[in-house]
Amino acid sequence: MKHFELKGQLRQVGNKAAIKAIRAQGLVPCNLYGLGLENVLFTVDAKDLKGLTHTPASYIVDLVLDGKKYTAVVHELQFHPIEDVCLHVDFLQVNEEKPIAIKVPLNITGHAAGVQAGGKFVKNVRELRISALMKNLPDQLDVDITKLGIGENIVAGDLKYEDITILNPKSTIICGVKATRQSAQAAPAAE
Repeated sequence: MKHFELKGQLRQVGNKAAIKAIRAQGLVPCNLYGLGLENVLFTVDAKDLKGLTHTPASYIVDLVLDGKKYTAVVHELQFHPIEDVCLHVDFLQVNEEKPIAIKVPLNITGHAAGVQAGGKFVKNVRELRISALMKNLPDQLDVDITKLGIGENIVAGDLKYEDITILNPKSTIICGVKATRQSAQAAPAAE
């Protein structure tokens, strides 16, 4: 999986007025926590953070805080309800020995047989939550749809990847091919 370097400055615990002043300077308050780590409060530049938040890709984040380096993943993002502004980020520290739970984007490959027969392809999920060791994390999960016929779906339980556990429910529908009027009219004509 790709790494994304983010530089930040340590900060002190503050009240609402202090947090508001931080945001007014174009900074985003953040929190880093993890097993055996005391919470680390810091700020990052909002412009630097956009490279991480405004992309469909998932990253391992290399945080550089006042010269000290941490490896983490984004745990939670809080956005303003109206404006496209990130208000707060929680990072979770990770290491290479323990599995990491992270969302990874899906990459649909192939041309569905059902679409060629007149059906309509529908993609229900853009990413899946997986668990794996850091060295086994993929940049994306490939899903081959070439054998997908009209009225058929691919669910999370159908997908198998080496050294990766899918955390979504097995019944989660990834994608499918729905019948259309054109395909329904073509079926009696073929008989």
